Amino acid sequence: MNSRPQLSLVIPAHNEEQNIQACLDELVTTLITEAGLDVELIVVADGCTDRTEELVSERKRSVSAIRLIRHSAPCGFGRAIRCGLNYAEGDVVVIYMADLSDRPQDVLNYYRLIVNEEYDCVFGSRFIKGGSVHNYPRFKLIVNRFVNTAIRVMFWTRFNDLTNAFKAYRREVIQSCGPYRSCHFNITLEMSLSALIAGYRIKQCPIHWEGRTWGSTNLKLREMGRRYLCTLMMLFFQRMLIADDVRQERDRTGASGEENFLADDSDSSPTL
Repeated sequence: MNSRPQLSLVIPAHNEEQNIQACLDELVTTLITEAGLDVELIVVADGCTDRTEELVSERKRSVSAIRLIRHSAPCGFGRAIRCGLNYAEGDVVVIYMADLSDRPQDVLNYYRLIVNEEYDCVFGSRFIKGGSVHNYPRFKLIVNRFVNTAIRVMFWTRFNDLTNAFKAYRREVIQSCGPYRSCHFNITLEMSLSALIAGYRIKQCPIHWEGRTWGSTNLKLREMGRRYLCTLMMLFFQRMLIADDVRQERDRTGASGEENFLADDSDSSPTL
């Protein structure tokens, strides 16, 4: 009998004291209370200096599905996700933002597409019919559309929102495509493009996104440019030159390597 949770959400959180409790409450209501799923909510407190950890611990006392992982320096969005992935035990893993920009109902849709329609990954898009974007700064929106268009051309793909972190993966996809190396927001490209190159079955579906109303994003465009470029070029040449090796490795490993993926359940981060 499979004792794993059906669904794991990895939620990186850096100083999200104004958002984190509402984020967790929405997820618990939609996924556990209403949908009845066996879910684990893994909050990775990424070098927090506010009350984020305290507030997660408070919710954790009443909701057993919540897990708090304390991730210390060096911090970074990608490092926090990598840390959370080490603890994720679910058959389906979703990267979810702590700032209330994503919607729990979209998580449920992701899960159903993977389980019921047998996709390996689901990539949400804010820019297809049925999707929506609210309170996105105009300059960042222009940069986003330019970068995603360039990625579509480079990788000959129809997916048009690959820089968005909010995606779902079967457990074996993460095992096969990892370990990941990106330390910051470029991990969103490393995860999604690695799955694309490996030939996994991917579904794109509309999602709804709301710009944060409290706090400030940690994405600094100038600093991230070189990181995105490095990740893009690395994966572009992987696709052009050794995609056949990548797919053979996927077929060879399958769902193996699990013992190298899981970490002990504790409130301190593993060694990465």
